[in-house]
Amino acid sequence: MGKKAKIAVAIAAASAAAWAGTKAIATPQRRESKIALEYDRPIVLAHRGGSHLAPEQTMAAFKNAAELGVDGFEIDIRLTKDEEIVVFHDEYVDRTSEGSGRIADMTLAQLQELNFGYQFVDLEGQFAYRETPEHIVTLKELFTAFPSMFINIDMKDAPDTYEGGLMPSKLWRLLEECDATERVVITSFHDEQIDRFNLYAQNSVALGAGKNEVTKAYTAFTSQFKHLYNPKVDVFQIPRNYSSVIALDTKGFIHFLDQLNIPAHYWTIDDPFEMKELINRGARGIVTDRPDIAMQIINER
Repeated sequence: MGKKAKIAVAIAAASAAAWAGTKAIATPQRRESKIALEYDRPIVLAHRGGSHLAPEQTMAAFKNAAELGVDGFEIDIRLTKDEEIVVFHDEYVDRTSEGSGRIADMTLAQLQELNFGYQFVDLEGQFAYRETPEHIVTLKELFTAFPSMFINIDMKDAPDTYEGGLMPSKLWRLLEECDATERVVITSFHDEQIDRFNLYAQNSVALGAGKNEVTKAYTAFTSQFKHLYNPKVDVFQIPRNYSSVIALDTKGFIHFLDQLNIPAHYWTIDDPFEMKELINRGARGIVTDRPDIAMQIINER
């Protein structure tokens, strides 16, 4: 055996020994169950209230989704200039209203003057809300209007901004004030924001996975070291594919998460065939702009 071959064999043996050692002493830790995630069938979350059926993240959308019988809403939140938490996705108001400017540069009163249904086009191609304005919704208003609805909350403000720095603490205080800690999931694309929020919540609130946590889980899943992955969150809300090349929707990955007591919810799924396919693979939640279609499929099952 040549020198290179001997080195390769030694490396392989060392790797095998390391794997066997970690396998012997490491036990994956299942996440403790959270009340918000206790359900006995796949759930339907109306994405931004169901943004193909009514203006996104407005009361019109939330009321319509609730009437359809959805299990919950998937929403985004931002902080206004006067530090109010509003239900809104974009950094700017331009795409959905007749106004322009950053949410962070406008007070709640200024935002309330805008019609956030102005740019909405319904399924018939009509601007259905230009004559019937829909105003911005505060998170407190949403909690009050739907006191028992499950709500998945995505913190959009980046952690290195003034608004992002304030959001975790202000959100925690509002959850306590509204007695909503057991019916929400708190998440962000920014893992740092989730960690900051959990400094206040101390794992008393269900947490969703940020991008880094998803990467860590998938890396463990595709390696020989699955047993070393210990999750920091309670639910994965993910797309079917990451960067169009990495499949996050396989039965294997869903089962891997399920073994750790982590349900997988997929967004944004509007096609009925895809909904059925994901549910058959073990998905526990469908996040959709077409809650009417999703509820029909769930009710048929």
